[in-house]
Amino acid sequence: MGLKMDKRPKMHMKEWLIAQIESGSFTGLCWEDEDKTLFRIPWKHASKKDYILTADAALFKAWAVHKGKYREGRDKADPTMWKTRLRCALNKSSDFQEVPERSQLDITGPYKVYRILPDPDPARPAEDSKTKEQMFIQPEMLPGRRGFMDEWKESFKASKGDGNSFSDNILRDHMYCEFTEQKPQKVPVPLPDVTFSISDFRMQVVLLYRGQKVMKVTTRSPDGCFIMQGCAPLGNEQIYGPCTAQQLSFPSPGSVSMPTGMVEAMSRLLSHLERGVLLWVAPEGVFIKRFCQGRVYWSGPMARHADKPNKLEREKTFKLLDVPRFLHELQSCLQGKGSRPSCEIELCFGEEYPDPKVPNTRKLIMAQVVPLFAVELLQRFNLGEMEEKQLSLTFNKGGEQI
Repeated sequence: MGLKMDKRPKMHMKEWLIAQIESGSFTGLCWEDEDKTLFRIPWKHASKKDYILTADAALFKAWAVHKGKYREGRDKADPTMWKTRLRCALNKSSDFQEVPERSQLDITGPYKVYRILPDPDPARPAEDSKTKEQMFIQPEMLPGRRGFMDEWKESFKASKGDGNSFSDNILRDHMYCEFTEQKPQKVPVPLPDVTFSISDFRMQVVLLYRGQKVMKVTTRSPDGCFIMQGCAPLGNEQIYGPCTAQQLSFPSPGSVSMPTGMVEAMSRLLSHLERGVLLWVAPEGVFIKRFCQGRVYWSGPMARHADKPNKLEREKTFKLLDVPRFLHELQSCLQGKGSRPSCEIELCFGEEYPDPKVPNTRKLIMAQVVPLFAVELLQRFNLGEMEEKQLSLTFNKGGEQI
């Protein structure tokens, strides 16, 4: 089977994919209707016994080649990531919409169906691609906004690096794309003539053993941080680049004064937290992915329950804070229509949380996390600082570990 790979670098996904459908080069890739508004994409899972790499991964490979993400003979073949990349591109694109009711995933030749959406009204100005990572707030919300925005733009440029960071590798791609299947809600904020881009990816992380603070760190990597007991679950650095996510290791239980039996219990718990969790800040919000075998629970702005446990499933990405929602609540607060938005996140390792029957100070291991872009916003708008006794947080630019 031949691969039809257009060499034009500026070919957009819509025209590229239509060209592949029309070419007939890929088995199972075809139009679903006569009007050519719906099409099928073969979607066989790699675990199937009749899975054939050269056929079932051909389209996904072609897209990876087209985007420069795979070089034949130089890069390691990764059909799972090829498929993830195409799925993410489809879900992020404004040109396509999945039609689940017409998809067939439990048959011998499974496939998904997508609809090609009509082009936007030509009378309306085209949306600049950069605005996809920007949230808008009213100009009156930004006292001294020019200096503030310039400062953050410089921070954003600095965080980008040379393009070879961990944000370009397989792990970050997988985590980000896995979540983007749920399209973020747009915030109905008027007067979008001043843009506010989330470019400060730092977090302040406080670790507590039985309510006693054992670590306080300001993370600086745009790729977030691992909180773990052991080694980070990385991909092939020769292909995907080095991991620049900051690694925070749990301190020894002996560093805290507590009964011997409690130290032993904590040591047993830590043995199940190898690989830990990965937290990161993106323009859309704060995300987490659990890699460890030990259970992890959380509370925060987007938690489903406030009075009973919220569990993080293993190997799944969760959004802990939504930037559009936070900005919308911030604007409502400034207009006197709501309370101050929350940006505090708590993690509890090995024990159910929240647990109204057990105070936080009795939990063996907890982490308190806050994104610093939210802290600075709240301080800039004079909405009050977070109480030290509540989250042990201050706006710390030095990044000290204590």
